[in-house]
Amino acid sequence: MVGATDTVFAAAAACLACDEVAAKLALTHAAARDFAIGRLALGETPAVTAIVAPGRPPRPRLVSPRELAQRGLGTREGRAALVHAVAHIEFNAINLAWDAVYRFRGMPAEFYADWVRVADDEARHFSMIAARLEQLGHRYGDFDAHDGLWEMATRTADSCLARMALVPRVLEARGLDVTPGMIERLRSVGDLDTVAVLEVILAEEVAHVAAGSRWFDWCCARAGVEPQATFLELIGRHMRGSLRGPFNHGARLRAGFSAAELAQLEGLGG
Repeated sequence: MVGATDTVFAAAAACLACDEVAAKLALTHAAARDFAIGRLALGETPAVTAIVAPGRPPRPRLVSPRELAQRGLGTREGRAALVHAVAHIEFNAINLAWDAVYRFRGMPAEFYADWVRVADDEARHFSMIAARLEQLGHRYGDFDAHDGLWEMATRTADSCLARMALVPRVLEARGLDVTPGMIERLRSVGDLDTVAVLEVILAEEVAHVAAGSRWFDWCCARAGVEPQATFLELIGRHMRGSLRGPFNHGARLRAGFSAAELAQLEGLGG
């Protein structure tokens, strides 16, 4: 329980720094409840200039994407490896949401409400996928993982506009594109338990990407720049000008992408 004078920034820092999985989940849910009932104030806090390393357990071992073992879904071990990869994404997403709350000061109250809610959702998603991983005979940390999501957070630490563009609207939106294919492959091998979890995550992640779209547009308006051209410029700068399709047009449209944006993304190739 937090006191009435505690700020959402202090709560976000505590959640972000926590390096024990169960404690991070508990702190996240408690902070979200406290924020929802007004126990966490926004307060007046100086801008943050230094990246805060997210707390994480000693495992999984972080390696480059090229070093990750490729396992087919026809085996229990292969399905466990896929579920572990999703769990790692969800764990990182908790940290990313709290970092957005902690780092970007002077935003409207609705910004913090959105990202506190996202952190709470991501913690619940992690719990769901971690429980499925245990049913497959493994725990989070049993497989290697990569750190691409947090690397992008580090690169966008000084710009809320760039963060909203490149984390929710690029990296997290990729989940909207690839998860339907994962669901179909898992359904084809009879893993309906994992399918059920991924269907919940996919449906709820649309709102998370939509929050990124909403605040990207807000940041562009504040900066006096045109969103579509700015988004493409950031992709060119940080993604070598290319995003790999296919794109889930229906989900991306619900998440705040325009038809014109999607046409331009299709044209990037890669």
